[in-house]
Amino acid sequence: MTDTAATGAAADAGPPRWVWADARRVYPALLSRGVRLSRCHDVALTEGLLLAAEGRYGEPRQAEAAYARSHGLPVPEDAEERPDGDQGRGTQATLFEPVREGPGVAETDMVADVFAGQLRRIARTPDPGRFRLLVAAESAGALIAAEMGHDGMPWREDAHDALLTEMLGPRPVHGMRPAKLQALADEISAALGRQVNPDSPQQIVKAFKSLGVDIPSTRSRVLQTVEHPAVAPLLAYKELARLYSFHGWTWAAQWVRGGRFRPEYVVGGVVSGRWATNGGGALQIPKVMRQVVVADDGWTLVVADAAQLEPRVLAAMSGDDGLARAAGEIDLYAALAQAFGGVREAAKIAMLSAMYGGTSGDAPKLLAVMRQRFPKAYAFVEDAARAGEEGRLVRSWLGRTCPPASERWRRLVAGPEGTRAARDRGRFTRNFVVQATAAEWALTLLAVLRGLLPEPARLVFFQHDEVIVHCPLDLAAEVGAAVGRAAREATRLLFGPTLVRFPMQAVTATRYADAK
Repeated sequence: MTDTAATGAAADAGPPRWVWADARRVYPALLSRGVRLSRCHDVALTEGLLLAAEGRYGEPRQAEAAYARSHGLPVPEDAEERPDGDQGRGTQATLFEPVREGPGVAETDMVADVFAGQLRRIARTPDPGRFRLLVAAESAGALIAAEMGHDGMPWREDAHDALLTEMLGPRPVHGMRPAKLQALADEISAALGRQVNPDSPQQIVKAFKSLGVDIPSTRSRVLQTVEHPAVAPLLAYKELARLYSFHGWTWAAQWVRGGRFRPEYVVGGVVSGRWATNGGGALQIPKVMRQVVVADDGWTLVVADAAQLEPRVLAAMSGDDGLARAAGEIDLYAALAQAFGGVREAAKIAMLSAMYGGTSGDAPKLLAVMRQRFPKAYAFVEDAARAGEEGRLVRSWLGRTCPPASERWRRLVAGPEGTRAARDRGRFTRNFVVQATAAEWALTLLAVLRGLLPEPARLVFFQHDEVIVHCPLDLAAEVGAAVGRAAREATRLLFGPTLVRFPMQAVTATRYADAK
């Protein structure tokens, strides 16, 4: 399916909300023609949310599948298609080309039919108002993801090349290692007394075993426990080899064009609603690479992230007044410290243990304090964990629903490993309700901020709770203020009146590295 069908719908005040089957395959072509839209309803993303809410997580979500399901027809599998993040790869139909036939119906009619059905299903969710906000934020995310892939993050190719040359040596010919990696490989072989390929875990494990050193793997945390002359160069090799593989010259040739890093973002690519990438590694930029993210001349980067986002989300969701008062401060952990003997780190451990199910070290003692001082917050995550242990579904604040318990999990629960399997799922659902809501807050922030940015400022990066805007220098103050306003509006939209604050401190810098 070309996914080109769309209908303009002005269901409420404001710009038209475009309804289409899948923004990934429609919007990039429009962007390449200079067309930017304000709002959309993404049928595929919405179908995924609704299927999960109905306990049918993972079923095909494209428009053909949704139409077939609602009309009792055979349901086709979703096509495995890469989002066309650059308009130079593959074929890309446009929004206004003639549509092809779907399953016995014209594509425009099919999309309109599925859209109407989705509205009816949204009205049947436990809280339709919240779910509509989730759909709007997710669909806005589809627009933003395409725009960030189109606009790209500023990336100094000369600085990237210089950095790689400094760290690895000159760019090697095809099939050869960079000079510094090869020198480390030679050092590793000499220390182990035999020629080994440091990229082969099997060879490394075997070489250590021949020297009387048994290691289960070549993971860094395992090697750090071993005293041997080969360990230091091997750890250094692993770090540089990762840089070479994931952000080296070959990577740049594929993902950096025209002084811009252009990744392909996947909205809701993680079960919690966090984004993923379809190649490019935009969500895993090493710290050392931040120095090559440089604003254009006369422009700047405005970098902002939400401090202690998940604990603040828990405070707002649970309605725990004590925790909400602490979350009204800039440093939530410092505000909580008094309840934990004046030790900020103890407050942090208690909060993270409550949200992630930690039980090691001082966690049990600190959790007992939290249960006493912040009973609603503690009970909130405990209820979510209990639901997971019992195989039930849990939902985020706006209604994103976790995947159902698998048949394999149910078999494990019925067997000798049942207690462990139940607790593992409980840890997942305990964190899901908080992390998924944090993702919703961040996505709502992003959608609001997009509408507040002055031209020609552009969102160029988003990762969990961090955003980067590229803008002219004289607009930096206005953009910084827009970030704060967007954070307040996102909080209002999700939680209404609340004591909880979600501070977003905006920092202006020419280089990304200087903002962190």
